Amino acid sequence: MTDEPSINEVAAVVVNYNAGAALSQCVASLEREGIQDVVVVDNGSTDDSLECLAVNNPAARVLHTGRNLGYGGGVNFGTRRVGGDLLLVCNPDLVLQPGALAPMVDRLARDRTLGLVGPALVTRDGGLHPSGRAFPSLGRSSLQAILGVLAPQNTYSRRYRDANRARAATGVVDWVTGACFLVRREAFDAVGGFDDQYFMYVEEVDLCWRLARAGWHTGYESSAHVLHLGGVSTAAVPYRMIAAHHLSLWRFSRQSARGWERVLLPVVAVGIAGRCATVCLRRAVAEVVHHFQNGAQKEG
Repeated sequence: MTDEPSINEVAAVVVNYNAGAALSQCVASLEREGIQDVVVVDNGSTDDSLECLAVNNPAARVLHTGRNLGYGGGVNFGTRRVGGDLLLVCNPDLVLQPGALAPMVDRLARDRTLGLVGPALVTRDGGLHPSGRAFPSLGRSSLQAILGVLAPQNTYSRRYRDANRARAATGVVDWVTGACFLVRREAFDAVGGFDDQYFMYVEEVDLCWRLARAGWHTGYESSAHVLHLGGVSTAAVPYRMIAAHHLSLWRFSRQSARGWERVLLPVVAVGIAGRCATVCLRRAVAEVVHHFQNGAQKEG
């Protein structure tokens, strides 16, 4: 790889699963940024997302996995089939804002210790999606997980979010969200890519954790703005995603626990299972309430 990578060396991998028209918007934004090699890995979509892509973005290559490999598995499938010394990994529900790619490429060119850099993810209403965080310790993440469900606006969680925002401003972080990031192929391949045993969620934490153990740093680039529509593919299967999230939490706990922390793993397992059940129950209750409210409005 050259000392100063350029946009011409970037290949993009977008993992699609029933993202609808959002997929075409995402690919169009990648093409506007000058990325010539854009690959869409389709995890068995049943909607019209690929038809829309064929009409609006005919230059994009589509790779069919034949089944849903999950996010990390889909990324691995795609990266093995593209060139490029730099890999831009994307969810399909993203739109790169003009000029978003260049600052990330520049960061990797200026700092050879960085293996991966993530952009600032902006929400529809102009807010900043949380990114650039510290690796979760067993104690801190367990407390945050419990309080986040029982009392989302608690003081501890607010301090946790504020600390992550401050940490992101430093430019070097432990991990960034996997929705969008630019990674050196050299670094990605050195750690074997994503662990595709993570079907959905936490796979980016694990990737950055393994990169750190291999000597690579992770960067956060606040000048690179990417619009994150959020939840396009997962909204249709919420309970499966809730279960996948908690299974991923359990896997990372087992992978990352060291020393005395391993003694606590049985307790952590019970806590994660309880949290999963609580989240599912709360969603089910909310759906029932919403159903009856809609029925009452129609009758009225």
